[in-house]
Amino acid sequence: MIGKLITILGPTASGKTALAAHLAARIGNAEIISGDSRQVYRGMDIGTGKDLADYTVEGKAIPYHLIDICEAGEKYNLFRFQQDFRAAYDDILSRNCQPILCGGTGLYIESVLKGYKMEAVPENPELREQLKDCSLQELKRILEGYKTLHNVTDLDTPKRAIRAIEIQAYYREHGTLTRDVPAIDSIILGVNIDRELRRKRISERLRHRLEQEDMVGEVRRLLEHVPAEDLMYYGLEYKYLTLYCLGRLSYDEMVGKLEIAIHQFAKRQMTWFRGMERRGFTIHWIESTLPLEERVEKALNLLAIA
Repeated sequence: MIGKLITILGPTASGKTALAAHLAARIGNAEIISGDSRQVYRGMDIGTGKDLADYTVEGKAIPYHLIDICEAGEKYNLFRFQQDFRAAYDDILSRNCQPILCGGTGLYIESVLKGYKMEAVPENPELREQLKDCSLQELKRILEGYKTLHNVTDLDTPKRAIRAIEIQAYYREHGTLTRDVPAIDSIILGVNIDRELRRKRISERLRHRLEQEDMVGEVRRLLEHVPAEDLMYYGLEYKYLTLYCLGRLSYDEMVGKLEIAIHQFAKRQMTWFRGMERRGFTIHWIESTLPLEERVEKALNLLAIA
């Protein structure tokens, strides 16, 4: 053990989960905490890219946390993540094991590393009524007027944007985020992937999930017990495939719009990570094009000198 949290971050399709799992296998007593805002939901497997097979390395299962911990249709949030992360982190340490935080939701990762204290923000019916007819672009412009920490990577539905504004309005009235919980010392490893290669992998992975893994079938099954509006709240795959299943988009329209949305999402992820560097975090970047074993060795070397 190196005595501090290991964080592995990167955009979608960069291979961060495989790196985390193989690194955990080499360390020997490591467990992974997911830092992904959507992999918490049961039954949302293909669209969120859980890739659970990655957590088995050479026949050994790598323990993981904060995946499949709530039902599809629930509204998981940053406040709950901070509580769940801390419980998993403390549990892993109590067993003298090495925690590895791995994910692509920059806000979630940054919030636990910096030690932000969040409150459970109540709904604001009056504000929601005022914003209900605004377009997504109008909502994003409103959100840009707030200066406190908010997540711009997941705002691809009006419902999510309204909730983000609701949270920021609450903190403007009741005070900004405070740091009265300890920050966590962590060595941060980032998986760097060239823009064109990232786009190629995203497109290939999307088509594989649609054609080989039956992502449409997953969404149809979810729609049997999750209202369409609630499913679309999760954005990206669940937004566009729901619209397709409802007959509001043709198959080709769905694929085209979803592909563009995922590319834009990955770009925003990288923007967040670069922003973390400007905010004082040191991220040690590892090239995604290296063979997996070389990426693991590079990670181990960085940990040895940390």
